[in-house]
Amino acid sequence: MRTEEIKNHLTNDIIPFWKKLRDEQHGGYYGEMDFDLNINRKADKGCILNSRILWFFSNAYNTVRDEECLQYAAHAYKFLTDAFLDKEYGGVYWSVTYDGKPKDDSKHTYNQAFAIYALASYYDASGDKKALKLAYELADKVESECRDDIGYLEAFDRRFNPVDNEKLSENGVMAARTMNTLLHMFEAYTELYRVDKDKRISDSMAWMLDIFADKIFNPNLNRLEVFFDYNMNPIIDLHSYGHDIEASWLLDRGLEILNESKYYEKISPITRRLADKIRSVALDNDSLYNECEKGHIDTRKIWWVQAEAVVGFLNGYQKDPGRTDYLAAAGRIWDYIKFYFIDKRKGSEWYNELYKDGTPIKSKEIVGPWKCPYHNGRMCLEVIKRNLSF
Repeated sequence: MRTEEIKNHLTNDIIPFWKKLRDEQHGGYYGEMDFDLNINRKADKGCILNSRILWFFSNAYNTVRDEECLQYAAHAYKFLTDAFLDKEYGGVYWSVTYDGKPKDDSKHTYNQAFAIYALASYYDASGDKKALKLAYELADKVESECRDDIGYLEAFDRRFNPVDNEKLSENGVMAARTMNTLLHMFEAYTELYRVDKDKRISDSMAWMLDIFADKIFNPNLNRLEVFFDYNMNPIIDLHSYGHDIEASWLLDRGLEILNESKYYEKISPITRRLADKIRSVALDNDSLYNECEKGHIDTRKIWWVQAEAVVGFLNGYQKDPGRTDYLAAAGRIWDYIKFYFIDKRKGSEWYNELYKDGTPIKSKEIVGPWKCPYHNGRMCLEVIKRNLSF
């Protein structure tokens, strides 16, 4: 059964792999492993990578009760508070050197979101109230420095003065605001509200859901727009398949935690339409393409897109058991992952990207600032929790 396969993959492969990336000398986790499985012990360490590792080990502990995972989470938590936290201006840095000195001291809303997400999970796993306090301090900083009447602005220097949003802009545009950052702020607050019901957080979640419904979702194309100008006008014709299938279940999870019928009625139809659209346009039989820009489909296969697709289609089936096509799609995608994405070389994990024919793209690293246990590890944890036969 695939559920058992996925649980075994988590416990026998993914968890042990990331345990080996622990930096005992300088703290945190090594920031880079290239395609040839060489660890760069002096690579810069990104806060997003460290936060996602903290989130992963916290949730792995909660799900499979591996006591060691809590120790590995504590290791990531210590490095976050020692190295990434700006004690003078607040917030967390984008990156530090291998030995924990500030490297890129800019502040990005997306980065703050993942630190909040991780701290909330670590509090849930460890009961450490200092972690919860820090999560609220970061949330307060985001709300006071990054939010305006329209949404969240994203890119700032160390003192929270606005700068160009280079880090979250792609496809030849410079976006003032992005769907991606809003989605992960919502995800972070969902986790924070799950572990500690504070009305400030639920109010912000509701506010973000209104933005998704009124500004981000395109009802004519049944997709989320991706990049926006300051006034929340879309600035490119782009359909991000991975983000839409990810959003279809992350928004549903938020609705479950928020537990307000008004927003369930407003948002649930949108998440249904997102999943259905991805099923109809992005699925290459047994895997998802990356995105479609101006009518041109990027046929690369990306690791995180496949992982989110498994969860998104399982979620869609659970909402509507008549959609057995979703269940079948999740099964085919896992089979594709198992055959093509899981790197069979000793000491490796998942490939990062594949060409359309399933050949690995060798210029892409195995571990890096964005290549982490968050998407594929979370897929495994979600499959275990949902306990479906597929």
